[in-house]
Amino acid sequence: MDINILTVFILAIFVGIEIISKVPPTLHTPLMSGSNAISGIAIVGAIIATKVGGGTGTWLGLIAVIFGTINVVGGFMVTDRMLKMFKRK
Repeated sequence: MDINILTVFILAIFVGIEIISKVPPTLHTPLMSGSNAISGIAIVGAIIATKVGGGTGTWLGLIAVIFGTINVVGGFMVTDRMLKMFKRK
């Protein structure tokens, strides 16, 4: 069971890198603000993985919760900064 969880985790890293590297820089901000909901769903899945994973799954789930939280907070910070650029003075 632990090797399956580790395999999925490593494959998810490679898929994520491939998907993000193909996006042009001008689309990163709108996509980041839109992906906050997806990251929130990933955080819920990671919390569930920490509960049922056991052993390695617990640690991988914890890492996924941390990275997902960083992604959501960063997305909101970038979106807030983008919205302040368009605010009238």
